[in-house]
Amino acid sequence: MENLLKLIKGRQSVRGPFDRERPIVKKDLEKILEAGSWAPTAHNMQNFEVVVVDDKKLLESLGNINYTISETFIKENYQQLSFSEEEMKRKKMGILSTRFPVTMTTPESKQVEIANDFLGESIIGSAALMIVLYDYKRRAPASEGDFLGIMSLGCVMENMWLMAHSLGIGLQIVSSLSDDRVEKEVKSILEIPEQLKIAFSCRLGFPISSKSECLRVRRDVEDFTHINKFSNKGQI
Repeated sequence: MENLLKLIKGRQSVRGPFDRERPIVKKDLEKILEAGSWAPTAHNMQNFEVVVVDDKKLLESLGNINYTISETFIKENYQQLSFSEEEMKRKKMGILSTRFPVTMTTPESKQVEIANDFLGESIIGSAALMIVLYDYKRRAPASEGDFLGIMSLGCVMENMWLMAHSLGIGLQIVSSLSDDRVEKEVKSILEIPEQLKIAFSCRLGFPISSKSECLRVRRDVEDFTHINKFSNKGQI
């Protein structure tokens, strides 16, 4: 049990470059996918398909897409950033601004273009890219907006992420591939059927540098736990 908690606490998003000369062996990819297959899904509907891309030419094509970072993303991302370790420790949530390749501040800044270049290079330099798809025309029974179906996809993500981490494989979620314009190009390159939507994508590989110490924070259990009634907040 303690080993499982240690694994969960050690999982993190790897934003640095991966070793381009070190592929992920087939048996490890299969373990990651099998972990995803055993994730709990609403009514066991298993509402996902996965495209694994490890062909270097395809990765280059995906990396060369013109990614745009929206003004909305920049503003909302800015709200989640802390600009000092002291601020982050106080908030107990969010991420440190220095963990990004650039600090995105205003939509007029050229920093946005730099971030786009970084994203393309990170995709090209990945050992593999996994794209998780779902049929948006299907939904879990009695689930408005398919809330249960979307939650199920999150369970798939977590299972695969923990398995990758247990194998020493770095993983980073790439949300930009779900953007409407970008998604069309990705689906064209990978011949993905029209009725399928990209739920999330993740790049996989072996980090070039050894794991660096970075500040990671979480709220304490008593910060979000309410005993019997919402007004009774505290420890179990």
